Amino acid sequence: MPRPPRNRSSRAAADHASSEPERHYHPRTPLDSTLFVLLSSAVAALMAGLGPLPLLGRDRLPTVAIGWANALAAGLMLGPAYLLMAAGLAYLPTSGALGAVLGIGFVWLTHHAAGTEDLDLNQRERVSDVYGYQVMLINTLHSAWEGVAIGAAMGVGLPFGAFMAVAIGVHNVPEATVLSAILRERGVRGGQAAMLSIATDVPQVLMAVVVFSVVRAAPAFLPWSIGFAFGSLVYLVLAELLPQCYRQAGRTSMALVTLVAMGMVVLLGGLAG
Repeated sequence: MPRPPRNRSSRAAADHASSEPERHYHPRTPLDSTLFVLLSSAVAALMAGLGPLPLLGRDRLPTVAIGWANALAAGLMLGPAYLLMAAGLAYLPTSGALGAVLGIGFVWLTHHAAGTEDLDLNQRERVSDVYGYQVMLINTLHSAWEGVAIGAAMGVGLPFGAFMAVAIGVHNVPEATVLSAILRERGVRGGQAAMLSIATDVPQVLMAVVVFSVVRAAPAFLPWSIGFAFGSLVYLVLAELLPQCYRQAGRTSMALVTLVAMGMVVLLGGLAG
């Protein structure tokens, strides 16, 4: 049966459409996303290089200043933990809760295996040749769990993950200040302390990429990774950072600094959507 002839208007519209250049839309590929995670977490790690700046022109920081730096780092870790918890409620709360328990247990186990669970970070005088290495090991372990948080946040969404990387990057600065103050008293110069601070955050980059790749390939692991990151970050704050800064300065001022830093992160995270 012969086709009915098309009218002139439809033929003209078809000719006009065929004459238009093709528009190609390129959705974000897995490689693009992984590269974004890599670069974002790398920038966060590089921000640790700013940690030694408060030590310029001085040989040591007052104990109170180190306490404030620890409290600031604690708040900048609790803020991302809260945002992760809020994001995880949209998924499977049970899996997230079990992931949090695993995160707490795994952090305790790694510190116990490394022999750093009872290390006193308030020792300002030279106590042993390995003390500085032990402090660096603690920071390295911390950065790994922070990388899990970045990777899990990237799994929720790249904009949310980018904000998480910025928050963790800002947290890296006061954390590196404390490390640099300890290293300076053991003869390490400012530039070397900056490089060592960045080096201890390399696991942050690796874990961010690994966790993001896993949750992208197997989305069922996303609530588990969110819970794991939440549990590990909260444990680090409550079991390590806050007890240290409480001994370095007054409890009220340290709690206030921690809560203000946490509130700023949560507020900015809410504004960023």
